[in-house]
Amino acid sequence: MIMPISTTPTTTPAKVQVFLERFPYRFVTVGIIDLNGMPDYRIQKWNEWSKRYNDMYLCDNGMQFEIAMEDPEYAKWLDPDPEVGAYRHYN
Repeated sequence: MIMPISTTPTTTPAKVQVFLERFPYRFVTVGIIDLNGMPDYRIQKWNEWSKRYNDMYLCDNGMQFEIAMEDPEYAKWLDPDPEVGAYRHYN
């Protein structure tokens, strides 16, 4: 029997640890990634319809996670929702 190789990184099960909550975004870690032993950094967004947070973006590393927490516009820029505008310049 041939087993398919998973392309998504697996994480060891752990409780969600919230670093910062800035509505509608929440910055969390969810365990440790098994492939590299680093924390699994995620940005979650509040879903008004389901009344819960859903994963919006899986950060590549801790530096990107920290920048997204420091710069609210960067978190908006990572948001796939086309109605969210980031780095707007008004004249």
